[in-house]
Formats: sequence, C-alpha cells, structure tokens
Amino acid sequence: MSIFPDTLRYIEVEPDPKTRAVFLDAKPAYLDHQQHQNRQTTNGFGNRVGFTEGPPREAFGDGGVVIKSDIIYDSSKPVYNVLRLLGVFPFMRPTAGMTMFACASPAMAYSVVFLVVLTIYVVFIMISRIDIVRTLEGRFEEAVIAYLFIVNILPLIIIPLMWYETRKVSNLLNNWVDFEVLYQKTAGRELALNLKNKSLLIAVLLPVLSCASVIITHVTMVEFQLVQIVPYCILDTLTYMMGGYWYLACETLSTTANVLAEDFQMALRHVGPAAMVSEYRSLWLRLSKLARDTGFSTCYTFTFICLYLFFIITLSIYGLLSQISEGFGIKDIGLAVTAFCSIGLLFFICDEAHYASFNVRTNFQKKLLMVELTWMNSDAQTEINMFLRATEMNPSSINLGGFFDVNRTLFKSLLATMVTYLVVLLQFQISIPDDPTAMLKQNSTAAH
Repeated sequence: MSIFPDTLRYIEVEPDPKTRAVFLDAKPAYLDHQQHQNRQTTNGFGNRVGFTEGPPREAFGDGGVVIKSDIIYDSSKPVYNVLRLLGVFPFMRPTAGMTMFACASPAMAYSVVFLVVLTIYVVFIMISRIDIVRTLEGRFEEAVIAYLFIVNILPLIIIPLMWYETRKVSNLLNNWVDFEVLYQKTAGRELALNLKNKSLLIAVLLPVLSCASVIITHVTMVEFQLVQIVPYCILDTLTYMMGGYWYLACETLSTTANVLAEDFQMALRHVGPAAMVSEYRSLWLRLSKLARDTGFSTCYTFTFICLYLFFIITLSIYGLLSQISEGFGIKDIGLAVTAFCSIGLLFFICDEAHYASFNVRTNFQKKLLMVELTWMNSDAQTEINMFLRATEMNPSSINLGGFFDVNRTLFKSLLATMVTYLVVLLQFQISIPDDPTAMLKQNSTAAH
C-alpha cells in the first residue's frame, strides 16, 4: 500500500516479532529526481504553504537517495565518540546515514583490547578489596561500606552487554534516517533538533564530574591507594556517559514529537487536511515505533544500570544513616557524593523517558483533540478519528524489553523498595552488639 503514490514506493521488510505492533513495516525509497522537483514547484506534498524550504539534504541518483548528513547521529556524535573511546558502540559508519555492526572490524578489535586491559586492572583491584573485606573486624556497617567498593566494579559488565546490543542500536540509527527522509518530504524542510551543543556539553562535563566525584569519594575513604582510583574513574565515566546517551535519545524523541505536532497544526491551517492527515499519521507511527525501539535497543544494559544504581544508593544511604549516632566524618563526604550522584542519574533516566513518552503520545493526542472539525469534510474527519485511534492502539512508552516501563513511577517504586531495605539493614545493625566480647558471651549463653 502506498501512502505517497507520486513520490515514494515501499519496500516490504521482515518485521521484528519482538516489536511488532500496528505499524507499516516498510522503508522509503525515492523514484527519481524529476518527480521530486515536480513536487517542489507545487503547494502540495513536497513543499506545503506554511513551511519554509530548507537546504536539500539528499542527492538523488538512479533509483535511490544518497544521504549527505545524518541529523540525529550528528546531534549526538560527541557522546557517541566518548562511549566508543570507552569500548562501547563498536559500530562502523561507512557513509553518512548508514550505521553497520560487524564482529570483524577495527572498532570491535579496539573494544576487545580495551576491555581486556581494563578487566586485568579491575581484577587486580578487586583482589585487594576482597582481602581488605576479609580482614575487617569492626562493626557491621563498616563491612557494608567496604563491600560498596566491590559493587562499584560491576559497571564493567556494561561493555560486553553493549556489544550484544550495538546491532540493535545501529538499526535504530538507520530507522531514524528513514524518518528524517520522510519528514523532509512531508514538511519540505530538514528536521530541526539543535541538540549538538547539549551533546558537546555532556561529552565534556560528565567525564570531568564523574572523575571528580570518584576522587572525592576514594580520597576521603580509609585504606585506599591513589593508584586504585584509575579504573573507578573509567567505570564511573562509562556509567554516567550511558546516562548521557539515554538523555539525548529521549530528548531527541521529545524534540521531534514537539516539532511534528507544531508542523501538523500549521499544516492544518493552510492545506486541505484529508491527505495531509494521513501523511502525518504515517510519520507519527514511525516516531512511536522509534520510541519503543529506543528502550528495546538497550534493554539489557539499562536494566542492569537501574538495578546497579538501586544497589549503590541503598548501600550509600545506609552508610550515612549508620553514622548518625556518632556524627558525620570525613569519609561520609564520599558516601554523600556517591548517593547524590546515583540518585540524580536514576532520576534523569526515569524522568527523561517519562517526558519523551508524554510528548510522543499524550501531547500529540491533545493537539488532535484541539482540531476544529466543523469546517472539514467527512474524509478529513475520518482521517482525524483514525489518527486518534492510532495513538491509542500504538503504545509509545519506553519499555526495557518487556521488563518494565521507564517513567517516574519506576523511580518512585525503586525509592520505596530502597526504604524497605534500609529499614531492614538498620534493624539488623541495632540487633548486633558493638562490643565483640559481648557477642561472644551472647553466643556462649545461647549454646548452653
């Protein structure tokens, strides 16, 4: 079925059974340059009244289109480059607008070497930390705090997890290119994101802040050598840069949804709406699928990150609360910084996904409900009703592979569960005597 008969033809592709929904599983391909130029001379599909014509982004060839730039990837390129430097996203970009993943590639070889070197360093640090834990003879809360440094090594798992999911991320980037092409053909201009400055700021600021928090945390702790800070700086930077990637992915969805909604309202004021509503419905369906694929493409990685942050927050806050009776000391500064940064990262992951889902679905539904239908003919009213039904039938929530939806409710649930565990840990601490001799007497009494 062709929605844009004069300009586009559709190539059927094999749908993904894991993400199948009410959606047109097709990829656009342009017919020829002459048909495109004919469209540009009219006030119809190619360049509607009410839209400003932007500079062309594609060069038409025989039977297809060559993308000269990739707006989505270029907007987030600084963050992708930092993550690739950390061994994540070992994909290739042979041409603009095309992302590929291959196991036998220089990017993958670099990632493997980086992971091997980092693993050797981390194993050395972990052995020394385990020896410290074994020799502890102090209170229960000191042992829990000592285990915190072992838990901080877990982000090493993110690198192999992202190797498994890089292929899905590559497909997501390619699908964004298809969306950009369709948007330009519908609106007559390029998709305006303006996220490159944010991406550059994240790529520079997050590594600096991550390393600073690690240095503060570990310098204020007892029995910790300066040379052991290096792998923790790398792993913390990796964790927070993945949060930066998530922020930009959700911000891209939010900005695109807002731009699409504004363009839709503007087009309704200038053009006969029946055919146009159908075109924007197709664009929205693709955007809705991109929102679902954003969660699906990194489902295992961000499920692990959410659980890791939950564990870190619980241990850090417990370490702080256990010191209330004696007052806060220097080492509690590191625990406070760790807890604050982890809570902030978890909140932004949940909040940005919630905001993106709201803009893609709820905000678009509001725009549709505000459309004045009295001046429209029956065909246009039918198209609007079909658009509303499509927004109801196609979920736009960001879901991590079916495990859970990422939204503010998730953040609230994790905090509520964390409070429960904190109460259990504090009760367990109270039940243990501070004096080891008292504990021995208690055990001997129980034996008799």
